[in-house]
Amino acid sequence: MASQVVMPKQGNSVESCIIVEWKKRVGDTVSVGDILCTAETDKSTIDVESTADGTVLALLYEEGADVPVMLPIAVIGQAGEQIDVASSPSIDVPPEASSAPDPKEPVVQPQQEIPAGAPAVGSSPRARATAGSLGIPLSALTATGPKGRIIERDVVAAAGQPLSPAAKAAALADGTMPPASGTGIGGRVLVSDLNGSPAVSMGSVTSDSIPTGSEPDIPATVTEIPVRGIRKVTARRMMESIHGTCQLSLHGWADATALKRMRAGFKASDPSLGLSKITITDLVLFAVSRTLVDFPEFNAHFLGDKILRFSQVHLGMATDTPRGLLVPVIRNAAVRSLSDISATAKNLAAACMDGSIAPDDLTGGTFTVSNVGSFGIEAFTPVLNIPEVAILGVGSIALKPVEDKDGSVSFVPHIGLSLTIDHQAVDGAPGARFLQTLASNIASIDLLLAK
Repeated sequence: MASQVVMPKQGNSVESCIIVEWKKRVGDTVSVGDILCTAETDKSTIDVESTADGTVLALLYEEGADVPVMLPIAVIGQAGEQIDVASSPSIDVPPEASSAPDPKEPVVQPQQEIPAGAPAVGSSPRARATAGSLGIPLSALTATGPKGRIIERDVVAAAGQPLSPAAKAAALADGTMPPASGTGIGGRVLVSDLNGSPAVSMGSVTSDSIPTGSEPDIPATVTEIPVRGIRKVTARRMMESIHGTCQLSLHGWADATALKRMRAGFKASDPSLGLSKITITDLVLFAVSRTLVDFPEFNAHFLGDKILRFSQVHLGMATDTPRGLLVPVIRNAAVRSLSDISATAKNLAAACMDGSIAPDDLTGGTFTVSNVGSFGIEAFTPVLNIPEVAILGVGSIALKPVEDKDGSVSFVPHIGLSLTIDHQAVDGAPGARFLQTLASNIASIDLLLAK
């Protein structure tokens, strides 16, 4: 009896995974625990293992497919076993996967023509949804799916530049296949482009159409980059944050003299003490965790009709990775020592960089810190990591003029601090007091450590 291998669920927040690479092919023999493929969640990269012994009879998705968790991705059974994933009651798979593959050959679906003007039947739900969102009539597509079915990749393959809302509605209503590009900004397809007006393709524009004197002809090209994985999730969350909250940012500075002195002392300390790798960021994280204890209204989530305040500080730290922005969480930060916070932060950041971070380590934050000081940015406006009610932006250390008691002016190193709050949950005055107290704690970080 053939068995299904499903896309495993990775934590409570992961809804789908993108298949990056199949490690096994149809006809390969596998055992329980063998890696079938690598997959990318919106937060990390995972290995998907076989849950059965036998021969790979079918791979139900291509590389690059975005597969919802807990759906079948492969079928494993006895060599030569015939399966019909379209009708077999023991194999429940999405329409895109319905076929009867030869166990000795890779899965290749036959290409069949769908007559122009045919009703929208013989198409998968995902294909219909994608076609509707892109303004592409199904009647104009060529099917490559099993049993002549139009599947999502057929729609994507036919898609060109985005359509304006009016053009999308007109294309679907008239059954008109939109051109690959239009006359709108960036090649956007307009209603006029559907009516036969000439469309200008960015890819066809070259420098010989522009008077450039003796300059060489250089073709203009456009690179299309799919928005998916971490980038897609970040884009969605940033938009939700901006549109769903009332964000107010406050900017200030903290005397960084003690920070620099302590960092220099740690760096020069005996390696056996394990303090040499403590950074300015670690010291700021420590100060934030202690300050939040006295300002519980900022260690909270805003849920619209209620506010959740947390007794423990779970400190998120924005981390730049090659795959995009991730925010791992240092749990119970307010009861950890400085060296513990430092070690935990480095371990989490390393896991984010190599893609091994566990999804649960990226959830549950109650307050976030984002440090871009290493880029020379003195102050900025961090965007809330919803549903958190506040986020701290940390800037660079710069010399600022300070008037002494005798009226003379000296230059003192200061670190930039930018606090963004959700004004629905907290007011500006408490935000200013929090930032003022944090600046004081950072300025006297040595005393804060002694408490």
